[in-house]
Amino acid sequence: MKKFAVISILLGLLPSLLTAGDPAKGQQAAAACAACHGSDGNSVIDPTYPKLAGQGAKYTEKQLREFKSGDRKNAVMNGQAAALTAEQMEDIAAYFASLEVQHAAVPEKYIALGQKLYRSGDPAKGLPACTACHGPKGTGMESAGFASLSGQSPQYTIAQLKAFRSGERANDPNRMMRDIASQLTDEQIEALAYYLVGLH
Repeated sequence: MKKFAVISILLGLLPSLLTAGDPAKGQQAAAACAACHGSDGNSVIDPTYPKLAGQGAKYTEKQLREFKSGDRKNAVMNGQAAALTAEQMEDIAAYFASLEVQHAAVPEKYIALGQKLYRSGDPAKGLPACTACHGPKGTGMESAGFASLSGQSPQYTIAQLKAFRSGERANDPNRMMRDIASQLTDEQIEALAYYLVGLH
C-alpha cells in the first residue's frame, strides 16, 4: 500500500519535474525582450519582429541557443542571446509559452489559398500540408519542437519563409522548411502568412 502511494505521488509530480523553465524567473530575465517583442510577447513596434507569446518553449529555447552559438544569424539577437545562460533561456522560453498570442482578422483575398495550402498542401508539387507539423490550429507540436504559427505577424512569417527558401535561414532539422519553402511562390507565401495571423 505504501509503495502504491509513493508511486502515485511520484507520477503526480512527474509533469512538473519534466517541465523545464520557470515562467516567473523568465519574466524577469525577459525584461529586455519587451523593447522589441512587447511586454506581453505580442510585438507591436515592428511587424518584422516575431510575436513570442504562446510560442512553444522547446522551440523558443532552441532559437535562443542557436542565436547564442551563431548557428542562426541575426545581428540583434546574436548579441542579445550571447550573455544568456542555459537556465535563463529555459526560463524565458517558459515565460513566453505561458502568454497568449493576439490574433487579427484575415483579409478575405488570402483565405482560400492560405487555407488550401495550410490544410492540404499542394499535391501537384508534392508539398505537404502545414498541419502535419504545425497542427490544425497552428499551435505547433511542442514535443517535436515545431513552431507555433498561430497569430504570428504576417511580415515576420513572410520574411522567414523567404529566408528558408533562399537558404539564408538554415536552422531547420533535416532541411524540412528549406525543402518546403523552396517550392512556394511569393503569392503562396503571402497567402499563408496572412491566413496564419487569424488561425486559432
